[in-house]
Amino acid sequence: MAACVGKAAAGLLTRLQTTAPTVRTLSMSHSLTQKVPCSLWKLGRLNHVAIAVPNLEKAQSFYKSVLGAQVSEAVPLPEHGVYTVFVELGNTKLELLHPLGEKSPIAGFLQKNKAGGMHHICIEVDDIKAAMTELKEKKIRILSEEPKIGAHGKPVIFLHPKDCDGVLVELEQA
Repeated sequence: MAACVGKAAAGLLTRLQTTAPTVRTLSMSHSLTQKVPCSLWKLGRLNHVAIAVPNLEKAQSFYKSVLGAQVSEAVPLPEHGVYTVFVELGNTKLELLHPLGEKSPIAGFLQKNKAGGMHHICIEVDDIKAAMTELKEKKIRILSEEPKIGAHGKPVIFLHPKDCDGVLVELEQA
């Protein structure tokens, strides 16, 4: 019986060896990290993902009562035309955005997206002025000439979504 099992196992091993895909290995001479060009500024962590909501109270209630998250009170930011609410997630935040005034950019977004949706991502940078200079040199459009003060009380800029694969990117001074 042991001989039968041995022959069966040898036959199976032969079939596995002939039908198994080839596995390629990386040469240790190639670096596994991307080459990042030298820069005067560094990209930091994801600060938040912003979500435009048509009903701020309902959204606050969902994150607080249903999901059990820590949710801030609504804060008006007239210079940005929004009310903001932050939802703490431990390693990052969600920023709930609701229109403030008729000229709010969020009002326009919600006209196109009635149920709301992801509006932008925010990434921290260690030197926003250096980032602006380098991004302009690389022909990335910035939606303002100078940084504005954002919801966290820090300078922010927004990069045009057409230059960022369809995503509105906010950079915030860390």
